[in-house]
This record gives sequence, C-alpha cells and structure tokens, in this order.
Amino acid sequence: MMVGEDIGNLPIEIPKDAYYNGKDLPTFSAYLTIVVRDKDGKVTKIHRQRSHSPTSNFIYLLLPLSYYKMTGQTATVININGTSNSWTMTQGLISYPNTATNNPSYLLMIQVGNGQQANPATATKLAAPISNGSGAAQLVYGQPSVSTNITASGSSVYFYISQTLNNLSGATITITEVGIVTQIWVNGLGCAYSVNFGPLLMWYDVLSPSISIPNGGSVTIYYTFTVNP
Repeated sequence: MMVGEDIGNLPIEIPKDAYYNGKDLPTFSAYLTIVVRDKDGKVTKIHRQRSHSPTSNFIYLLLPLSYYKMTGQTATVININGTSNSWTMTQGLISYPNTATNNPSYLLMIQVGNGQQANPATATKLAAPISNGSGAAQLVYGQPSVSTNITASGSSVYFYISQTLNNLSGATITITEVGIVTQIWVNGLGCAYSVNFGPLLMWYDVLSPSISIPNGGSVTIYYTFTVNP
C-alpha cells in the first residue's frame, strides 16, 4: 500500500492530470471534534481538526485476506499491552460484532493521554495514557457509542463514534493525544483456530492545541468518518 508521496515513486511515468491539482475532493476523510463542558454542563470549548492518523495495525487488518494469500506476507500487530500476534491467510477471518458468535470484534474506547508521538503510524499505544478513575490525574471513561445510522448530507455520507469522559480528579486535566482502541478476534477457516489479538490501537491523533478539562467538567470526543463520491 502506498501512502502520501510514495505514489509518485511508481516505476512508470505518471500523467500530470493524475496528480493533485487543488480541486480534488477526498474520497475519504476523518475529523476529530472535542466538546468541553464545565461542572454545570455549559460548553466552554469546541475544538475540531482533521484526523490524519490510522496506525499500522489498522492498515494491516484493512488489507483483504486475498492479499496475504497471493503474496504470502505475514503482518504483525501489537496491542496496547505490548503483545504481538501474526496475521496470515491461515488465520482466517476477522470476526465483526455479532451476537451469534463468541468472538466479536468491537470498539473498546476512545482513549486519551497527556503525551505525544512524532510518528503516529507506528504507534501501538498512547505515549502517556490517562487511566480510568476518579483519583488524581484520572478521568472517568463513559461507554463509547457508534451512530446508529450512516447519514447522507449533500454529496457525502458519514458516521461517527463518540465517548464522554468526566473529570472528578479534583484538578484540571490536560489532554494532548487521542486514540481509538478496538478488541479484535480472528477465526480460522474451516478449523477450530481462534486467537484474541487483544486491545489494538487503530487510530491515533496528537491534539493541536492541547485541551484542558476543568475539575467537575467533562469532555466529549467525536471521530467522524466521511466518504465523498
């Protein structure tokens, strides 16, 4: 998979009209929106930025099974606890959310932290994750949610995931990084093979500027994924 400027390094001559000319509409884009509220529930800040950073874990699991079958490649994903798992064609299919199976893949959390990483694509965990709780330097993580419908708006369609975190720590907490963590299981093809990859960091962003959450306040984070025609 070629990303960014690498597309210009193909061993063929690229026609000039294939390059970005400033008028193109991206076929896929992601946005990060953050809403901060004070202890009374009043909105004190709304921050929005373009999200640029799927991780290598996301890219490896996005590639179709046929890619691994045809190339013989093996990808290694690393979860937030540092455990590695290899992904090959023999391991079969990723199990998506389904109440009829014992091996669901699902959204665990939108995790926040107070560190940052220079190369988000290689991130396998947040640099300095903030833990769940009401103690010092902690935030209370609510349940993540996914929009119930894919919404059409003009020439675009989109869906979002969101999560609210409350600050009961007794002091202001500043966040500088955000990531999406999912739990992934893989089922074997025609066999009893099954493996839990654990919690994987699939998306990662450094905030610019940082966001401060007052004591008693909350922050709601939205990741919006949009596809254009």
